[in-house]
Amino acid sequence: MSDVIIILTEEPLGPGDAANITELYSPGDDVELLLLVPADTRRHLLVDVIDQLTMLDVPAALREFREKPDAATVRATAEETLQASLAVLLASGAKATGRVAEGDAVSSLVAQVTDSGARQAVVVTRPHAVADTFRQDWAHQAQRKLGLPVLHLYAGSGFIGDS
Repeated sequence: MSDVIIILTEEPLGPGDAANITELYSPGDDVELLLLVPADTRRHLLVDVIDQLTMLDVPAALREFREKPDAATVRATAEETLQASLAVLLASGAKATGRVAEGDAVSSLVAQVTDSGARQAVVVTRPHAVADTFRQDWAHQAQRKLGLPVLHLYAGSGFIGDS
């Protein structure tokens, strides 16, 4: 029976992310990665604008005020993120499957960890200044609900979030 590591990501994983994840276990270990991509990240407009401004990304902050895409577009984007991320994980030699998670992202992660008896949970996000500072990010939320450490990686970097 293989060990399972559940990964929740809001961003398409890149080669660096795949390397960071596959370094969590030895090459000889029988590990299956299960990737969850939320269909809806349900973020708060003001928090998103502040996050963009703290990263000095004024154009992205202004884009937050545009009309939000419909459910079909959001689902299609999540599916694209899932397929791109799975391709990167598989190319790195990992055994990986995944699905688009409906509903609350953290609840989906907690349910999947509980159902599968996963040995570890990993959350991959871009930095969110407000949520990270006040420990309201997905990794902290999942850690509180699971009672287990949850690794928080920042997408596209080698940086580990404080969870």
